[in-house]
Amino acid sequence: MNGSGILNAVAVLLAAVITIAVGIYGGRRSRTTSDFLVASRSVGSRANATAITGEYLSAASFLGVAGYVAKYGADALWYPVGFTAGYLGLLMFVAAPLRRSGAYTVPDFAEFRLSSHRARTAAMLVVVLICVLYLIPQFQGAGQALHILLDIPPWVGAVGVGTIVIINVVSGGMRSITFVQAIQYWLKLTAIAIPALVLLAVFAGDRSDLGGPAPPRVSTATTVDITVDVAVEVTDPQGVTVDGRVDEDDVRGQVLGAGTHTLGAGTTLTLDAGAATPVVTGAPATGTEWLTSGRGLGGGHPLYQVLSLIVATFLGTMGLPHVLVRFYTNPDGRSARRTALTVIALLSLFYLFPLVLGVFARLYVPELLITGNADAAVLLMPAAAIGGIGGQLLAALVAAGAVAAFLATSSGLLVSVAGALSTDVLRGRVRDFRLAAVIGGVIPIVLSLAAASLELSRTVGLVFAVSASTLCPLLVLGIWWRGLTAPGAIAGLLVGGVSSGLATSLAIARAVPGDALGGWPAIIVGYPAAVTVPLGFVTMIVVSLATRHALPTGLSRTFARMHVPERLGMGIERLPKE
Repeated sequence: MNGSGILNAVAVLLAAVITIAVGIYGGRRSRTTSDFLVASRSVGSRANATAITGEYLSAASFLGVAGYVAKYGADALWYPVGFTAGYLGLLMFVAAPLRRSGAYTVPDFAEFRLSSHRARTAAMLVVVLICVLYLIPQFQGAGQALHILLDIPPWVGAVGVGTIVIINVVSGGMRSITFVQAIQYWLKLTAIAIPALVLLAVFAGDRSDLGGPAPPRVSTATTVDITVDVAVEVTDPQGVTVDGRVDEDDVRGQVLGAGTHTLGAGTTLTLDAGAATPVVTGAPATGTEWLTSGRGLGGGHPLYQVLSLIVATFLGTMGLPHVLVRFYTNPDGRSARRTALTVIALLSLFYLFPLVLGVFARLYVPELLITGNADAAVLLMPAAAIGGIGGQLLAALVAAGAVAAFLATSSGLLVSVAGALSTDVLRGRVRDFRLAAVIGGVIPIVLSLAAASLELSRTVGLVFAVSASTLCPLLVLGIWWRGLTAPGAIAGLLVGGVSSGLATSLAIARAVPGDALGGWPAIIVGYPAAVTVPLGFVTMIVVSLATRHALPTGLSRTFARMHVPERLGMGIERLPKE
């Protein structure tokens, strides 16, 4: 292992050790079920906001946003905008009423609002589905990141990160991970801010042009190994040679001609110093195109892509179980609102830096645009742009931040899974929570090793679509519309969950041809929210109107508890059995 590898290994190890140590320290007083599920509702707004932000900033935020900005340019900005703006909706419509309901999980809210055990069970199944789908890319991303950093097999990284997450959650549940995630936010902010600021200074000295009509060019001779089949567009073939399979033909040392070509797995591209970088088909080939919005995120129908992405990210946040459960830990509804407002500020600060790194990735590591997977840009850029011991130290810092991102988000997701399973499938005791955490952690680890991998932002966007199509309608309508019934909620969860879940599965499996029926089936499957979210809302409304007789009793009192300030004494705390 070279010097860079040793520094990366030390950084990764320190991040893991600190996570475990802080988790054990934070969970030392966890004794009751309330401690494990909602930290006994004792977390202040500032501490909770920091923990929420640390939990929310997943690998898609730390690595994926920069990669997507490097790859697609202006239209990729909707990812950080949507991820942040989603909290505005949560602040306005969900945070305070949800906390005042006194629930301790999303399924518990469903039962509180609808007086239906069946609705609770349906919500529990959706929570588990969303969390498992979200955990899979976290473990996959961890495996790929550690493979790049330490040259270890991807499965080792996935299993290692998954094991640490399980240990932390089992040791102290919500009380434990609150401390961990709060510290990890500041670690992630430091790990991404310092490299961004250093590269900004380097860029200012280079005075390079990012917006010109030419494609990005490599500064030194570069070799790129193609690991999966990919279609690329070649604008300037000079200095670009290929060994391997091109357009179903075997070639050796041949110049890759201008146009679109399909490169098979195992193919090697060699780019001379100064050669124009081929880019994956659908991505902007020139700086001018990269700066221009309206091209979408690859493939056809760009306007639909962007609109669907906006719907998924804006509304998906309001249905993420690991985010929602955090608001149950606030002492009251007012504190929950302050938490949501603080989260918006913390997210806005953080997302400035992935955007900067995404811009510079196109300049300093343009070869990543060839493979179609630019998630590694943040990890590789410091060494590529700076070199020497300085670049190695920055790369090690980024490595620590990446590991923190995987651990923080995965911990919150696992707490949500364990909470749902322990209270709705098991008897709700502390040992049931721990058993559920082990089961809920092992299953996504296994699935992550078997499932196909997409870019992090793309995969997380699909999970947001599932969340926006299911739990978002349940919460928004359940909090603000008296007409929601249990049959309507169950029908909406079923229709929204099946439609968005099926689309997500087909997208991950790449089962829909991109050119069928003008490209619409593939685009809808890849970006389903614009279809599945209205479907979920409409189903809940229509079925509820048709089942008015099933309206729960005591509806006025239920709404008063959600919307009347706590000082009037109408609230109630629902706690699980010890």
